Amino acid sequence: MASTVKEQHINQIEVMKSKFIAYLLPLDNEEKFKPILAALRKEHKKARHIVYAYRVGMKSKSCDDGEPKGTAGHPLLDLLYKKDINNVALLVVRYFGGTLLGASRLLRTYLQAGVDVINSSELIALER
Repeated sequence: MASTVKEQHINQIEVMKSKFIAYLLPLDNEEKFKPILAALRKEHKKARHIVYAYRVGMKSKSCDDGEPKGTAGHPLLDLLYKKDINNVALLVVRYFGGTLLGASRLLRTYLQAGVDVINSSELIALER
């Protein structure tokens, strides 16, 4: 059964001095996403990347925000589909720690950030 969240959840991990701050929040309308992203960009001005994925009903979108193609946004979107989580936005803010992680390590780290925030959140059944 599909699930969602009622409120925002945040979780942070650190890998090789890079900080990854994951946000999982409710999103019931695709048009509400741009202000959410703009607010995070304003809050995290010094962040190197803010990657995201969202699902709203039958619509979905992801963005790697300058990370190597396929290492961030799309894997987060796949995670939302695999866990059957809808009407949510999943964003990960990355502060670069000075060490290049490489594509495979980036992929694993973004996925871990996404999994951790999902596991720490309170998922509820999505009302149809």
